[in-house]
Amino acid sequence: MKIVVIQGPNLNMLGVREQHIYGPMKLEEIHAQMKNFAEQNEIEIEFFQSNLEGEIVDRIQECLGDAHGIIINPAAYSHTSIAIRDAIAAVEIPTIEVHLSNIHAREDFRKKSLTAEVCAGVIAGVGPFGYHLAMIGMTQIISEIQAMQEAQAQAEQGQNA
Repeated sequence: MKIVVIQGPNLNMLGVREQHIYGPMKLEEIHAQMKNFAEQNEIEIEFFQSNLEGEIVDRIQECLGDAHGIIINPAAYSHTSIAIRDAIAAVEIPTIEVHLSNIHAREDFRKKSLTAEVCAGVIAGVGPFGYHLAMIGMTQIISEIQAMQEAQAQAEQGQNA
């Protein structure tokens, strides 16, 4: 099982920027916690961060055929990027969107996420713990998909016998 974690613009500034909103934890610390969870659960995990919309689109597309799930924090692009939304929809890989802050309790322009509409789920407002919840959720989603695929394969084998 492989999960790719994609981080959007300004998340490389965590621990420095607006700690009253995003907290003191740095992105590297969040990734270290996710890596520990992945190792404990025999999950391959990759991390990617970019401030550039096109690079995020490229990385989503590169997941096709390579990853079982995507955890993404598109950050500000959540509210503006049809391109990232379309890339998530195109690859048809289970995706969970994470936001450190509660985007629904912030400025009006942050309350609508274009990317959320094509994600399996959204976790917002619980700080860095949201990434842990996303890991748990993603492992469950992937396990359910794999179990369904195995059942379908067995049913097809039974019909062909």
